[in-house]
Amino acid sequence: MYIVDKIAYADTAEKPLTVLSVRPLEGYKLWIRFSTGETRIFDFTPFLDTGAFKLLKNKTSFTGVYVDYGIPTWNSGTIDIAPEFLYQHGKHVDEDLPSSP
Repeated sequence: MYIVDKIAYADTAEKPLTVLSVRPLEGYKLWIRFSTGETRIFDFTPFLDTGAFKLLKNKTSFTGVYVDYGIPTWNSGTIDIAPEFLYQHGKHVDEDLPSSP
């Protein structure tokens, strides 16, 4: 049993999806390992002309990605992206971290 907003549920609460590790790849892509154990490749290119993500066009900024409380983050925490979005839109890969270019 668990309680959310003063409502008791008989089941067990699902654990939130988090990112365990992330690595930048060539071509503005991210290699991501999720708390489910799965790995995915996410292509960031389509998002580089929108909002705060414009700052990530700078390759040094993009490659500065790190995980903060399970969320991929850049620029000292001013830019982040939801793990759920990365999971839904990332391409599933079976292999481990690709070798660096």
